[in-house]
Amino acid sequence: MPYDFAAGEILLLNKPLDWTSFDVVKKVRNTIRVKKVGHAGTLDPLATGLLILCTGKYTKRIDEIQGQEKEYTGIIRLGESTPSYDRETEVTETRDSSHLTEAEIKAAAQTFVGTIEQIPPIYSAVQVDGKRAYDLARKGKAVELKPRTITIDAFDITSINGPEVAFRVVCSKGTYIRSLAHDLGEKLGVGGHLSKLERTRIGEYKLADALTIEDIVEIRRKQLEDANGSNP
Repeated sequence: MPYDFAAGEILLLNKPLDWTSFDVVKKVRNTIRVKKVGHAGTLDPLATGLLILCTGKYTKRIDEIQGQEKEYTGIIRLGESTPSYDRETEVTETRDSSHLTEAEIKAAAQTFVGTIEQIPPIYSAVQVDGKRAYDLARKGKAVELKPRTITIDAFDITSINGPEVAFRVVCSKGTYIRSLAHDLGEKLGVGGHLSKLERTRIGEYKLADALTIEDIVEIRRKQLEDANGSNP
């Protein structure tokens, strides 16, 4: 399928681990040589999976796309709490979780299904008095964030291996899976943090159909090769 990046494309990409969402946008923008490129929904650097980029005229659809239902899979590590609610920061508290049963963990997860109030992590891009919460948190300043209304349509525990709990979540825009991991740990009385996260779907768009960064580079290389071949 020919790509016309300048006119407009909706690109499904599998974001690599440790890349920021902007890193992906910057790489794609520089590769395809199109200024008008944006992403439809941020993924944290420690998350992988579906990141949708819009180019050209399709940048007008970014709000529409990022407002759609999202699906994630990942692993929550119970018994270990971190300030960022994931592996970005060091473990600051440990509690024994060995007594928890599968039934207790699954029952606790179900209490989050529905429309709930969720407080974002202090290590997040939420604005506080004109500044990003994570900038304040990293400087050791106190950050108080207000709860947000979100919807969790599914919170399925798919497997349990010691303190590591694998899950699948279907949720609304604005949901922080890191907060969900933290809140599940607190609900169980042992603490917890998100140790792995992959976004598998946004609305009808699926990770299974996503390209890699390398794919985009190769597509662009062939476009230039074909263009040079037809215009010696």
